[in-house]
Amino acid sequence: METRVCRIKDVHDIQVETIPVESPGTGEVMVAVGAGGICGSDLHYFHDFGFGPYRIQGSMILGHEAAGTVIALGEGVEGLAVGTRVAINPSRPCMVCDYCQKGMTTHCRDMRFRGSAMRVPHYEGLFRDKIVVEAEQCVSVGDAELSAAACSEPLAVCLHARHMAGDLLGQRVLVTGAGPIGALCTAVAAQAGAAEIVTTDLQDVPLGVAERMGATEVINMGRDAARMERFSSGKGHFDVVFECSGATPAIVSAMAAIRPQGRIVQVGTGGQAAIPLSSIVGKELTWQGTQRFRHFEFNEAVRLIRTGGVDVTHMVTGQFPLEDAMQAFETAGDRARAVKVHLMFEGA
Repeated sequence: METRVCRIKDVHDIQVETIPVESPGTGEVMVAVGAGGICGSDLHYFHDFGFGPYRIQGSMILGHEAAGTVIALGEGVEGLAVGTRVAINPSRPCMVCDYCQKGMTTHCRDMRFRGSAMRVPHYEGLFRDKIVVEAEQCVSVGDAELSAAACSEPLAVCLHARHMAGDLLGQRVLVTGAGPIGALCTAVAAQAGAAEIVTTDLQDVPLGVAERMGATEVINMGRDAARMERFSSGKGHFDVVFECSGATPAIVSAMAAIRPQGRIVQVGTGGQAAIPLSSIVGKELTWQGTQRFRHFEFNEAVRLIRTGGVDVTHMVTGQFPLEDAMQAFETAGDRARAVKVHLMFEGA
């Protein structure tokens, strides 16, 4: 049996190839992938052939956001059947290192994460028509559309960020950056009962998505930055900030708008940023980093999508067949017209 895959071979060089796929072994299933979301890290690989300190060695199959349908079972698999629609959890912490033993699985010393260049040989990604994965990585999505179910991974990232933020019930929340993660942070803040959610960005299309996903107000900082000024009076207004841009101007604006002893959850990564340390000290702020998710958060993301607790369909602004992968990546990188772009696969 063979499967088509989406492989990156160099900067802006994505090719669709056909490779063999073996039958599932003990504890494994074969999934016909239906939809896969292009993430910011995929775009880094596309534009830079690397992400942070990690460089692609040779080539790599991309993708860590995907959902599909089980089409074959290996021996010993329970709880799944042929025809079950599933979201695929791309994260496989070792569960034996000291961090895993403490429940800090996002810091696993031997992490395997699909579509990531952190390991060599790379742990190849999910952008393919068919893939064999461990059954325990598959979570049933019920009757949810596969395109919606493919948003489980980024939603899990935002649920982890929300756990880092603490109780949001009745809180005033600022979300800086309205890309896929900013839109989902807006949604999970609304789902948690935040009293006010202001989301900022430089583009109207993602701001429109954020508004549909629960923002009580959206502000285009390229055109209407003066509207943020009122939040800086009286030492600040917001209780919690989800900083999803990684950009220095957004961080500085957030620190001006947050109240003393507020919490900034840093979700976005943009490399180096100039930080006003005096604001952290003077306002006694907590600046909390967050990355990835834990398994229970992935399961919670699937549950919220399956039950309609979070409607992720607003953020999917484009769908492309695998053979148009280059166009899909180019569109995904255009924030003036796209939020989340999905590759669509055959056979699911």
